[in-house]
Amino acid sequence: MPTSIYNKINAGFSLATSQPVTSGIEDVIYIFNEDDIKITYNTTNPLIIDDLEKIGSGKVFKFEGTNNSFNAMSKLAKTQVGPRYTEEIDFNIAGLSVDIKGQLRAMGYGRVKAIVINNYKESDSSVELFGAVNSLILTEAERNAADEGLEGGYKLKLTNPDKLREPYPPRAVSISESGSASYATTIAALEALTAA
Repeated sequence: MPTSIYNKINAGFSLATSQPVTSGIEDVIYIFNEDDIKITYNTTNPLIIDDLEKIGSGKVFKFEGTNNSFNAMSKLAKTQVGPRYTEEIDFNIAGLSVDIKGQLRAMGYGRVKAIVINNYKESDSSVELFGAVNSLILTEAERNAADEGLEGGYKLKLTNPDKLREPYPPRAVSISESGSASYATTIAALEALTAA
């Protein structure tokens, strides 16, 4: 007797010719402490986040870069209990202040979640959250004072803590104000969460 699998595929796809896929992410990342923002998942699809809400004085912080200096990656790892995903975000900080060093220290000890915006906007996953379940920590912070490409700034990597990969690929963030969600309403909601 055949055994049932946990999930089953239910649709196909084809490459879009009118709206071809575009690589890369925008030079902006939204980062927040794992305990500062409440995440609400779609009741019918756990891959979609319907809402993000401040907890107390929680806030989302916006990191901006230039010239394609940010990158995001999600990679499948097969385990004995099923698929897991390693998630990474690489970005640069052009600065060397004590405040920046304090932020690096906080990201290394605390856990954060990060939202990226894909360059490809013709998808329901144009905005994605990394570290939804197990969060991310700063695993690399490299500074070469003579590096002319970064002008002596920091090269950073956020990734999952050891042995804590994600059970799903990065979640789509799709937030509505009143009515249906869109790219514009999602970005507006993120920007509102960056306000003090």
